[in-house]
Amino acid sequence: MGFFRNQFANVVEWEEFRDDMIFWKWSNREIKKGSKLVIRSGQDAIFVNNGKIEGIFENEGSYSIDSDIIPFLSTLKGFKFGFNSGMRVEVLFVNTKEFTVKWGTQNPVLIPTPQLPGGMPIRANGTFNFKVNDYVTLIDKIAGMKDSYLVEDVKIRITSVLDQLLMKWISREGKDMFNLQANASDISKGIQEDLDMQVMDNGMTITGFHVMSFNYPQEIQDMITKTASHEMIGNLQKYQQVTMTDGIASGNVKGGGAASDMASMMMGMNIANEMMRNLNPIQQPPAETGPVSDAPNPSGDHKKPNFCPNCGTKNEGANFCPNCGQKLSV
Repeated sequence: MGFFRNQFANVVEWEEFRDDMIFWKWSNREIKKGSKLVIRSGQDAIFVNNGKIEGIFENEGSYSIDSDIIPFLSTLKGFKFGFNSGMRVEVLFVNTKEFTVKWGTQNPVLIPTPQLPGGMPIRANGTFNFKVNDYVTLIDKIAGMKDSYLVEDVKIRITSVLDQLLMKWISREGKDMFNLQANASDISKGIQEDLDMQVMDNGMTITGFHVMSFNYPQEIQDMITKTASHEMIGNLQKYQQVTMTDGIASGNVKGGGAASDMASMMMGMNIANEMMRNLNPIQQPPAETGPVSDAPNPSGDHKKPNFCPNCGTKNEGANFCPNCGQKLSV
């Protein structure tokens, strides 16, 4: 007799569980007397009758439908199983975990900026997190029409509005357009609030949004790198010297050996002059000036005129004039 009593019994469980599935609906089947409900970890089971939630069961385990479940359903408490009869209800299994999704802009987002009339083309990537938080809205807007719903479905909706939100919050919070990473936290917070408004009408909430990096076009990135180098050097002339040195070393200074040698020589002279100007020379005290002393030269050197001041005779280095005997040494 037991065989006939339970021959139509079934197991109500999430048969097609996938880690990237937000909910799955067990439907279009009768629940017979003796059937079991199986709830696994990270799942909630929602009994729905005629589009209305009859009961929500959250604790994992195996339950008897007729003794453990029906007595707690709101409008089906008086239901009695008859022989070969059952009831038709839908059971919606919801994945209760927080989902983490990677995102990235497929095309550059043109951010208005005074430096570039056409806008700054920026790409970005990161992650966002979401979970189901409102079963009534979820059933009303999605589960009432779909048998399952995937993370990819939410990602498509999020990425469809993400470019506009990036443009909005980068323009608002991106005070330094060439260093957006410094404002990534404020930008992420603003985008999260707007995205939450986008998904709350589906019974979900955005629990986190993060920008991992902003990416500029290569020519813009090169300019940022050079600007950073200039700031580290701290002097435009030195920056030009370093640039010239890099050009010579890499062979980018063209024009033949003579041109390169001349550039190298000029570079060396400029660097040497700059180094001399930057040195802190030891200041020597100025020599004292005063009247010329008549004392004899202590070194013993005596200046001798080439001609005798007395008679004009040419002197050949003698101390006395050979003509008139005039003393010639001073």
